[in-house]
Amino acid sequence: MSDSLKFGTSGLRGLAAELAGPAARRYTSAFIAHLRAGGGLGAGRVYLGRDLRASSSAISSGCAAAIAAAGLEAVDCGILPTPALALHAMAMGAPAIMVTGSHIPADRNGLKFYSARGEITKGDEAGILAALSDRVADGLGQATDGFAAAGDRYRQRYRHLLPSGALGGWRIGVYEHSSVARDLLVSLLTRAGADVVRLGRSATFVAVDTEAFADRVFAPVPGWIAEHHLDAVVSTDGDGDRPLVIDAAGNFVRGDVLGMLAARLVGATSVVTPVTSNSAIEGVGWFAQVERTRVGSPFVIAGMETLAATPGGPVVGFEANGGTLLGSPATVNGRALTALPTRDAVLPILAAFGLASAGGTNLSELVGSLPVRAALSDRLAEVPGERSGAFLRRLVEEPGYAAAFFAPVGEVERVSTIDGPRFSLVSGDTVHYRASGNAPELRCYVEGVTPERAAELLAWGLDAAAAQVR
Repeated sequence: MSDSLKFGTSGLRGLAAELAGPAARRYTSAFIAHLRAGGGLGAGRVYLGRDLRASSSAISSGCAAAIAAAGLEAVDCGILPTPALALHAMAMGAPAIMVTGSHIPADRNGLKFYSARGEITKGDEAGILAALSDRVADGLGQATDGFAAAGDRYRQRYRHLLPSGALGGWRIGVYEHSSVARDLLVSLLTRAGADVVRLGRSATFVAVDTEAFADRVFAPVPGWIAEHHLDAVVSTDGDGDRPLVIDAAGNFVRGDVLGMLAARLVGATSVVTPVTSNSAIEGVGWFAQVERTRVGSPFVIAGMETLAATPGGPVVGFEANGGTLLGSPATVNGRALTALPTRDAVLPILAAFGLASAGGTNLSELVGSLPVRAALSDRLAEVPGERSGAFLRRLVEEPGYAAAFFAPVGEVERVSTIDGPRFSLVSGDTVHYRASGNAPELRCYVEGVTPERAAELLAWGLDAAAAQVR
């Protein structure tokens, strides 16, 4: 068994070299065995999709071989966004597997599993691990072509979300890099009336983390905005389930703010979001109920399922990275949206522009009208899990350690441990540490009473943690 492969916040992740070949076949076989034991195989097909990583095609072929060996039909939906694959498979009453490492480095990859009902749960993850064996499925396996149908279903879902011409007068840059959603974004924004400028398309995979605003991949953005006189720049992560929006001043619109705007657009009465999301969600007064969870779409989905079972308006989930999940059907501009309980980047991007346009304002003014606390996040890369774990345990368990650690920036008032320790300071600021579930990284999230204070806290938080874990 491989040491690097494990389930994280969303799917199985690990080194691409370890996932390719036997491992992809074994995990696919275990997924099918788990579904078969629970009667969840549906239509006898398994739909496959992939991102643009160099390793994804070979891994997908291994999955197809295991599907064929299990006596099922593999349907290859090709290179497309993860939510597009999930939407199509759910509509066809069948499970799906997306080969993607999302935003993590190119030498890594992963598998996201979907039952016929949608994204799998933590219980399903345990069932897959229980069914995992050393036996490797034989044969090559052949997959039928399902790309056109899957891509078109997703495009049609959002083609009329905004009224025709709603973005007339907007000039929007699409940072294409290696996002599988790049062409779709251009198409949808153009149809809505925007003047779209294509930027930064890459023939090789680029790891874009929509929460790591300081990454060098974003260095060209200010120059693009000035050169092309842009009102905004948009993009997604590699598999198209996490949005990225930058306003005309070069400011990143945080993912949780985009999630709030998407929830507003669909008329949500209840919101489910992790503890890492901005405290403005409760303060804005738009939602009758806000439920906080651990980080990871399975936890958000579990919360949405509970709320959707009770009478009320639409239920929306989202994470601090902006991936937005529609937990129940909704109606926007007179058109029905079916539930899509997996992270989606297109809905929050279109919602931000739609609300700004309808209000006769721009993105920065729209966001500025919200009671959003200044919030930033970044991460320390290449921090082994055991070092992150030891540091986080000391912060929570060792008497006096947290008080001494935070003394340079303030006095600790309280701590929440829903998902990693989140410290609220007497000053009103917060600092939150958690180990990534997808990569050897220690993440730091801060909220400050001013933007300057947030920047100061983030710089301190990263440096202080690095001194403990390096």
